[in-house]
Amino acid sequence: GEEAFAGAGVSYCATCDGAFFKDKTVAVIGGGDVALEDALYLANICKQVYLIHRRNELRGTKALQEQVFANEKITFLGASEVMEIIGDKQVSKVIVRDKETDEVKELALDGTFIAVGMEPQSALYEPLMKLEHGYVPAQEDCATKRAGLYVAGDVRTKRLRQIVTAVSDGANAVYSITEYLTTNDKEGRSGKPC
Repeated sequence: GEEAFAGAGVSYCATCDGAFFKDKTVAVIGGGDVALEDALYLANICKQVYLIHRRNELRGTKALQEQVFANEKITFLGASEVMEIIGDKQVSKVIVRDKETDEVKELALDGTFIAVGMEPQSALYEPLMKLEHGYVPAQEDCATKRAGLYVAGDVRTKRLRQIVTAVSDGANAVYSITEYLTTNDKEGRSGKPC
């Protein structure tokens, strides 16, 4: 049901879509920092938040875990996996299986936030530089440590990965490339504009 309900109760960004679920019940799927941050953010606006993770232990930082477990609005379902997302035109429930007991149960809810992480498609850069957890290291100007090599979008190291930040990266990269080309000759040395 993930693809069928994308934009109709399935979301990948709590800060973008959380307001649509004010005073409603939602689930966050994942166990890393992003999932924990999403659960905490949603607990401020939602009636109830289920945090569903395939392991009994969360991977997120200890400080975030402590906040999650201290929050009365967040219910942690560890060693659990979502089997199906169900609804008519909008998400209305998820089917969850407890991996230890094999018990299957339905959770009535209004939305799901999938925060299971991303796998950057950065293999092209591996021979050129050391990656950081699979991401290409570059600052806001999108310049890498290799002169003349720029990177934009979700493959770049950054805190937030959304369409708006990818588009912003594109604009920054073009500006940086233009600046580079006007101040360096073809060999990459400072000199007259190209």
